[in-house]
Amino acid sequence: MMDIRPTATSERNLNGIDYFLLWAGVAISLAEIWAGGFLAPMGFWAGLWAILLGHLIGNTFMALGGVIGSDHGIMSMVSVRPAFGIRGSNLAAIFNIVQLIGWASIMLIIGGRAGAALGGPYGGILAADQFWIILIGMGTLFWALYTGRPLWRILQTAAVLGLLAVILLMTFVSVKELGLGISTRPDGSMPFMIGLDLVIAMPISWMPLVSDYSRFAKKSRPAFWATWWGYFIVSSWMYILGLLATLVTGETDPGMLILQTMGRIGMAVPALVMVVFSTITSDFPDVYSATCSVLNISRRISANVVMWIAGALSILVALVFPMEQYENFLFLIGAMFVPLFGVVLTDYFFIRKGKLQTEEIYKEGGAYWYFKGFNPTAIISWAAGFIVFEFVVRMNYPLGGSLPSIGVAGILYYLFTPQPKAADRTSE
Repeated sequence: MMDIRPTATSERNLNGIDYFLLWAGVAISLAEIWAGGFLAPMGFWAGLWAILLGHLIGNTFMALGGVIGSDHGIMSMVSVRPAFGIRGSNLAAIFNIVQLIGWASIMLIIGGRAGAALGGPYGGILAADQFWIILIGMGTLFWALYTGRPLWRILQTAAVLGLLAVILLMTFVSVKELGLGISTRPDGSMPFMIGLDLVIAMPISWMPLVSDYSRFAKKSRPAFWATWWGYFIVSSWMYILGLLATLVTGETDPGMLILQTMGRIGMAVPALVMVVFSTITSDFPDVYSATCSVLNISRRISANVVMWIAGALSILVALVFPMEQYENFLFLIGAMFVPLFGVVLTDYFFIRKGKLQTEEIYKEGGAYWYFKGFNPTAIISWAAGFIVFEFVVRMNYPLGGSLPSIGVAGILYYLFTPQPKAADRTSE
């Protein structure tokens, strides 16, 4: 049963390998291959460094966000409450629901197009994007409904191990069929820091939901490192694959190109397995965590009902979403959630020193109530970071928006937040 109360110790049953496979599965995605292709204007070496450095930065923030969940057994949006206030966390939850439905829809669109391309030779509904969007969308909903249960753990492990084998095959096919005649010189149209923003945005997009899963961890340290390495290795791999394919061919959709190449040489079945199961394993956290965010706002409706609504809505949006806005969507995620978690992480690690009064998180008028449920300092700091990010990006300054915005939000919050007394930091 899904509940916003802290997860009981007896229910914290996931270990390091579970988290490695969970986040490796999330990273196996055509969306990540496509995002890697965006970096092609940087050339190979600059693109490679942006991928590695961007994942180093983004992964660290993402995994640190999960520490709050594993330390106290609380969901991601509940972990926002000590900084933003009990009602203030609802602002983050609303934006999170929007971005999660958006992400789920984007994944379904990419999976739907790829499935239709591979099913094209057979004709009929197999060649229709809509068929694959609905099919994969229902599979995603099933995966989300069973998250954390014994059957889910078996299926998740089997799916991810199978997908790792398929992406090894994809990598081999890409090198063999497409070659490595890449351009190492940038064309000057994408500064390094802008490319870095595009990479950081991907792991950062998972930060508002990472604690929804880390709250089931037996111990924080293994969960942190397994999350970090699982996503770092596989997401970087996906980005590099997309970068290489685009540099070799100039194709704007490198994931589709690789799948079509596999289909052409008689590997349509593993390609289709990649499309269906990679979309499901990277998409189900969006549906599950959108439900967690709704429950942070109100617990008056059943979690299963909310999940069905989230799953159905993601399918409906996928049928109409304009995919040419994908790159802008990545920038918007960065602008919204980089400074937000700059505030949350500053509050938890630097002000509260990793301590929370767990029961107060749920209490109106308690330690985290602030002004009518809102912490104005957190909201103003978040807004300032958002403005900095948008200003830097829109003015095309070559320093990128992520690091300035998280720095501004975190520093402002730290400077204007009184240090709590030792008694106020007591962890229950």
